[in-house]
Amino acid sequence: MKNNNRNKIKLGIFVTIGLALFILGIYLIGDKQKMFNNTVTISGIFKDVSGLQVGNNVRFSGITIGVVENIEIVSDSAVRVDFSIDEQTKKFIKKNAKITIGSDGLMGNKVAIIIPGTAGNKEIQDKDFLITTVPVSMDEILAKLKTTSNNAATITDDLAAMTHSIRSGKGTVGKLFMDTVFADNLDKTLVNIKQGAGGFKNNMDAASDNFLLRGFFKKKKKNREKDKEKK
Repeated sequence: MKNNNRNKIKLGIFVTIGLALFILGIYLIGDKQKMFNNTVTISGIFKDVSGLQVGNNVRFSGITIGVVENIEIVSDSAVRVDFSIDEQTKKFIKKNAKITIGSDGLMGNKVAIIIPGTAGNKEIQDKDFLITTVPVSMDEILAKLKTTSNNAATITDDLAAMTHSIRSGKGTVGKLFMDTVFADNLDKTLVNIKQGAGGFKNNMDAASDNFLLRGFFKKKKKNREKDKEKK
């Protein structure tokens, strides 16, 4: 008889502890999902919800303030999403606020993100619709990365071909770097130009000393001085 009573007591304690843990779990989950807070419902119309599901979080300034309550296809190009958010946070969300869809981390669950509106606007009310923005999908990012990679590969191939042409002495640049005869001729040409410029200067100096042209150069010098004074 005593053993039977002990077993009943143990069973009662076990059931009580289990029930307490169950209620605590429901409370914690409900508190996380804002089930026990006063809430308001806001909505948005999206062209693509990008995998958003009922129960996903709603965030404002990085803080979870609600959950996705309902998702409904309105037409072939519109999906209505209803969000349940904590009533205490609606005073911070303005009527010109926007809502978009993001990810919880790089590959995490989808979340709805409310972008704050401008100060001075009225706060949202229950059943209001927010402006929605198109989320950036991973497919678009990967497509852009692929395009960038292809462009980089093309540029690399072109640079390799250009380098090969230069090493082979093809083209003007290749001859300039690889053809020693062409380089010597270019050096000689530059030397001749320099010498010619020096000779021209010497001829002009000699002409200025010539008594026949001395008056002409003096007149030019005076004109230059007068022009400087005018300036």
